[in-house]
Amino acid sequence: MTTLLYFAWVRETIGVDTESLALPATLTTVADLLDWLALRSPGHAAALANRARIRVAVDQAFATPQTALATPREIAIFPPVTGG
Repeated sequence: MTTLLYFAWVRETIGVDTESLALPATLTTVADLLDWLALRSPGHAAALANRARIRVAVDQAFATPQTALATPREIAIFPPVTGG
């Protein structure tokens, strides 16, 4: 099982802050994961519609759409973060 964590407006749009899911073996990259998640519910689809507004961390390391998933324990999905 992989724990998915959602933050900020992503969490609000999806309607949950965490999910534990068995990811299909066909998901090999972060892009594949986001495509698959977008099919789970209208909330997921809305939150993930604009991928330019999404950041992902796999096992607490920032990831790109091309990042391989392998067997992640935790995936965080969140909006871009700014500091000041």
